[in-house]
Amino acid sequence: MTATPTPRVTIKDVAARAGVSKGAVSLAFNHKPGLSEATRDRIFRAARELGWAPSLTARTLAGSRVDVVGLAVCRPARVLGLEPWYMEFVSGVQSVLTEHSSSLLLRLVRNMDEEMAVQEAWWRGRQIGGSVLVDFRADDPRSALAERLGMPVVAVGHPALTGGLTSVWTDDATAVTEAVRYLAALGHRRIARVGGAAELGHTAIRTAAFDEAAGALALAGAWQVATDFSGDAGARATRSLLTASPADRPTAIVYDNDIMAVAGLSVAAEMGLRVPQDVSLLAWDDSQLCRLTHPTLSAMSHDVHGFGAEVVRTLFSVITGGEAGSHPVPTPVLTPRGSTAPPKV
Repeated sequence: MTATPTPRVTIKDVAARAGVSKGAVSLAFNHKPGLSEATRDRIFRAARELGWAPSLTARTLAGSRVDVVGLAVCRPARVLGLEPWYMEFVSGVQSVLTEHSSSLLLRLVRNMDEEMAVQEAWWRGRQIGGSVLVDFRADDPRSALAERLGMPVVAVGHPALTGGLTSVWTDDATAVTEAVRYLAALGHRRIARVGGAAELGHTAIRTAAFDEAAGALALAGAWQVATDFSGDAGARATRSLLTASPADRPTAIVYDNDIMAVAGLSVAAEMGLRVPQDVSLLAWDDSQLCRLTHPTLSAMSHDVHGFGAEVVRTLFSVITGGEAGSHPVPTPVLTPRGSTAPPKV
């Protein structure tokens, strides 16, 4: 027996649910004057409840800027410009935008309040057709903002952090566990992690996973240091970890990005320690940097370019009323190279 297809939700259905005319729905989604905020909110709520969004073509004909996607990043320009992960991510984002003859509107912000003001101004000013949200925190206020505005977004983060928004994410907890187990299998019993900013949700996920893995393996020592992802901070953290006596310092260190791992390699050389004979180093976010050092850096590898591309494909699906929900991408895979080995006996 052939199943009866589910009727497609239309603008007429949204108008009926909200108790307004189709013209009022159009005014709300095109951010034009003539409606009270209460009416706009009622229309956006009805649209969410029915799972409806204006099509990409309809919004273009109505004059809204769906040919532009927004991305606000709360990182200093100095740090962002040096971080290979974001360069690869933006490259992946741009590859899909080019296919759609679209552009990226990138803004560096100083804090969450500034980002929320920027996102709202972009949307109300019809400068963007949707936005990519990154660096989620616990109880992140951007989830409520996106819902209140009716703004199409894709959240880059674990669903536990993104408040029900459509999300694309990597399984950081599993990757951290794999890294710690790998080092323990080599014979390391004192392992440290140089992590990123403590307030970021993915940092908290990695921190909890590291603690759990270290506890399950009954390691003799497990240290974690929070940083700002910069090379300077990674160097300081490495130096503090390695200044202890040989019997009390880690024999392996995991870094939350490649820049800090490269800085850690330099600090080890500065202190007269050999890698990997005296200390093993493992980087997150495998990049060209990891393959240019001596020794080459072992790393947690994943396709960051492909990740960025998947984020924007998902955003276009949200904009056109397609499938939403959680979209996990492949977990980072451990790639052993010259910077890890069994500890010196």
